[in-house]
Parts: sequence; structure tokens; C-alpha cells
Amino acid sequence: MAIVKQGSDDIPDCMLNIRALFQYLLRTILVALLPTASLAASIHIVVDTEYETLSVMRGETLIRTFEDIAIGRYGKTYFKRKGDNKTPLGNYRIGWINRESRYYIFLGLTYPDLPVADRALQEGRIDASQWLDIRDAHRAGETPSQSTPLGGFIGIHGLGQGDLSVHQQYNWTNGCVALTNGQLDELLRYARIGTRVEIR
Repeated sequence: MAIVKQGSDDIPDCMLNIRALFQYLLRTILVALLPTASLAASIHIVVDTEYETLSVMRGETLIRTFEDIAIGRYGKTYFKRKGDNKTPLGNYRIGWINRESRYYIFLGLTYPDLPVADRALQEGRIDASQWLDIRDAHRAGETPSQSTPLGGFIGIHGLGQGDLSVHQQYNWTNGCVALTNGQLDELLRYARIGTRVEIR
């Protein structure tokens, strides 16, 4: 039997082959079980408030569209204020997931984003300290404060025990994007913390 010198240890060829095979199998299993970073990063969500759809995209490829979503009862806006019941337009990420929400599951968004904060500062709706807090949170990859005059706790959620017929007929939320519980279950096949969300 051939012997391979490796440092001061003598390792038979057959043991090296078994080790290489084991490492290959382990890598293959891990790749199959864990989503790759590039795949996770390429998935994003587009909410179309005009057509009331939520689409899951991989790059420019449409993966899945959910229809008959609901948005804020008073529509959409680039100039959201706390308590206005409007859905904020912009680009966010999923910042946290609450699986014990009264709305079934809640995917919290990183609202307000920097463009919203910039406009609000210029218009005097937030002060410099609040703007700095929002900026610093985004720079750190964290969810900004949810208790500024711009509102907060904006997300994508289900109905919980809510009335499906109301959901199908009206925009009813306080500013969030609502799907049925079943649609949300399916969305969670693709969405995770960090997934980009565009509301337009």
C-alpha cells in the first residue's frame, strides 16, 4: 500500500480518498439544505398598489404573483404621517418577522427609509435628531425607530381571524399590505429577513 507523507503523519491513500469523499458529500448536503446567499439576495418583492398585486421576483424573472391584496384604507403616499392609514411608497427590507401576530404573521419593514426621512426633515415633520437616528439605523443594517411622527410598524401581514369578504372588497389596513393567511404562507417560501420590498 502506498504511503503519503503529510508532516510527520503517515496517511494511507485510501484514507485520503475517504476523507475527500466525506468532505464532498458534506458540502453537497449543505448546499442542498441551505439557500445560498446569492439566491436569497436575488429574491425581491414588488407591491403594485395600483393593480393590488404582490409579486415575488428573482432578478427580472417573475416567480409568483398574489392578487387581491389590500393596502391602507386611505390609499398610498410618499408623505406618510403617523395615524394616516396610508401605505408608504418606497424601497424597504424585511426587518423582522413576528409569527405570533394577531394578523397571523407579520413581516415588518424597515420603514421609514432614507428618502422618506430626507423629505420629512426638509418639511419639518421630523427634527435633525430623529433624522440622524433613522440614518444611523439604516447604515447599521437595522430597523429604524417605529415611533417617529412618520409612523411605523408597516409590514406585510395576513388576516388572522379577520373577515375574508371584507378583505376581498376593501382596502382596510392601517397602512400595511395584507394578504390572506394562505397567501402569506406561500410568500414565506421566498421571503426572509433582509428581503427587499418595493411598494409602488
